[in-house]
Amino acid sequence: MKQAFLFSTFLLLAACQKEAPQTPAADTTAYPLDHCLVSGEKLGSMGDAVSIVHDGREIKFCCDQCIPKFREDPEKYLSKLDSETK
Repeated sequence: MKQAFLFSTFLLLAACQKEAPQTPAADTTAYPLDHCLVSGEKLGSMGDAVSIVHDGREIKFCCDQCIPKFREDPEKYLSKLDSETK
């Protein structure tokens, strides 16, 4: 029973942890938009923008809560990015 409690606590803590921002490599394509790809909020409107690198492309978000939404369906958001930058 104690092990089940500890495991549940571990899962809860893991779910609450923020993803560490990534620094893009020199060969990474820079993010071209001034707003979050997921929420549409202006970057910096909710504090410092958060960025990740996905398949060699820098993706910026208004907050770290948008990252899991992006990771659920990256192709949806990447096609949105591509259509907005044509």
